[in-house]
Amino acid sequence: MVDSGMARRTSTSRPSVAPARRWRPRLWLRRGLGLAALLVVLWIGVLAVLPVPVTPYMLAERARHGTLAYDWAGMERISPAMQRAAVAAEDANFCGHWGFDIAALRSAIEGGALRGGSTISQQTVKNVFLWHGRSWPRKALEAVLTPVVELVWPKRRILEVYLNVAEFDTGVFGVQAAARHYFGVDAADLSGVQAARLAAILPSPKTRSASRPGDFTRRRAAAIKDGAETIRRDGRADCFGPS
Repeated sequence: MVDSGMARRTSTSRPSVAPARRWRPRLWLRRGLGLAALLVVLWIGVLAVLPVPVTPYMLAERARHGTLAYDWAGMERISPAMQRAAVAAEDANFCGHWGFDIAALRSAIEGGALRGGSTISQQTVKNVFLWHGRSWPRKALEAVLTPVVELVWPKRRILEVYLNVAEFDTGVFGVQAAARHYFGVDAADLSGVQAARLAAILPSPKTRSASRPGDFTRRRAAAIKDGAETIRRDGRADCFGPS
């Protein structure tokens, strides 16, 4: 006969051991992407009120050329003529779209243009948060981030950031540094002609000069100056400040 106590001891099972957690790459990928998205949204929120300290492209240009001229200027320190000139040159419907100008994009595609369909909002997102170059991943991220920036930032803030991070010459970023670099004045004191010339070099700042403009830049600047006056009169400048 088997002792009952021994039977109980031999029948008692060993403590169960929890199975080791399996590596789940998809779960961690989703978590990583979610965290990255949250950080970007938080950064967008921070930059809605604080000056942009530096951008990835600025750092790359400083590493490449060893120089960087960048001086943040709030909208109150930027000539209204410069504000209107930039919009007239780059995105005349800036006040009327939500980040994408479908009509301008369609016209650019039909005309085979490499530039012209990209709004100031899109260019701001690219300059502040992304990298330069033509690639589908960058364009996809730009398409995702642009509506978020439009939702969080008012139009005046978008234009303010754009004017401060745009490149105007090799290593020269922002309209304040550009005004000093080309004309020896502050951004607040730019004339209509000077503002139009700065806006005229934006598509190709390393091959054009605002202080020594060629024939094309002069003609382009004259057209921009007329356009700036037009958007002042017809109200297309109302969303980013007084006329």
